[in-house]
Amino acid sequence: MAPSVIRRSGKGDHDSAKKKAASKNSPPDEQKDFVVADLTLKEIKDAIPAHCFERSLVHSLGWVAHDLVLIAALFYAGTWIDTLGASVHWSLPYVLWPAYWIAQSVFFTGIWILAHECGHGGFSDFKSVNNVVGFILHSSLLVPFFSWKYSHAKHHKGNGHMKRDMVFIPPTRTEYTAPKGLPTKHDDDHNDGDGIMGHIPLGILYNTICMLIFGWPAYLLVNASGQPYPEWTSHYLPTAPIFEKHQYTGVVISNLGILATISALTYAGSLYGFVAVVKYYLIGYLGVNFWITMLTYLQHTDVKVPHYRDGQFNFVRGALSTVDRSFGPVLNYFFHHITDTHVVHHLFASMPFYHAVEATEAVKGVLGKYYISDDTQFFVALWRSMNNCKFVEDEGDVVWYQKH
Repeated sequence: MAPSVIRRSGKGDHDSAKKKAASKNSPPDEQKDFVVADLTLKEIKDAIPAHCFERSLVHSLGWVAHDLVLIAALFYAGTWIDTLGASVHWSLPYVLWPAYWIAQSVFFTGIWILAHECGHGGFSDFKSVNNVVGFILHSSLLVPFFSWKYSHAKHHKGNGHMKRDMVFIPPTRTEYTAPKGLPTKHDDDHNDGDGIMGHIPLGILYNTICMLIFGWPAYLLVNASGQPYPEWTSHYLPTAPIFEKHQYTGVVISNLGILATISALTYAGSLYGFVAVVKYYLIGYLGVNFWITMLTYLQHTDVKVPHYRDGQFNFVRGALSTVDRSFGPVLNYFFHHITDTHVVHHLFASMPFYHAVEATEAVKGVLGKYYISDDTQFFVALWRSMNNCKFVEDEGDVVWYQKH
């Protein structure tokens, strides 16, 4: 089927301006003759070796130990940075502290991802163990574990659905253009894209920086980029509409975990000073926000990714509406392959990450053209998506990100 929503050119060829607009706004090849996937979850699962679904508590705990040892070793090394500046050369801290913060943010993100495994049940076969380990790890990074776990499960069930997904919901053309006073589709078909619909690089850069720094905490605090609700919605509010009534206690416990971490940081600040807390924790924490926002944004935002409404949505089609992206062998390793195996993760969320690479290779033949991957350097891909993925059309059961 070829959804009508992707036919974007103007009607007729009355003048050269309209021809130019139609050519400029023609959809990418992925959209022109798109036919929705007609695959079953069983077909895909049958292609994966059975051992890929086996979880090992010992193996998973080994990875937690691996990441914690790295964090502890880095912390110890960090205690020598200012000493080296005083004894070797005054400039060393200006080089070593940024290196410390980058490495720490990567290692912290690894811990975040292992807690994410716990939230999905991929950490072990024991729910209580998953909950305890996930709660401790996520709370240490100021993440409300159970609150996020509840909303994230809904994200997986409704990924790619315009009304059921929980995050990175694309605005419709009307939602995007009306508040800004921008041209409608009819008006846009008659301009060359260089007017107010044109994109200012400095503005895109500003939006990108704000998203990377504040996007993750803003999502947790005020549901930024999530589904719109008539009342204020937050992952810290037990009565928020993103939660079910029986999840109230879990949200409260999540908040207590956050308060415990804040209390520990406050106490550390009273002992060692606020600057020490900033240097040894807070900047690394902000780095986690950066990485998590970038990872999740790029996994779900691309002109090649379809979004669905009720007429064409099912779980498999939604799960395939995500992108595998390599961040290079080093980051792929420390991020536990959450970036380059995200498609199979959405299909089988409880599969442990250490089998996901093998499973990804196994499903490629079955998925065929429906497997979406992109090895573009991630900063380039981020800029491209921020520039090209503005909104989707108001109507149609299958819609795609558009720029104009």
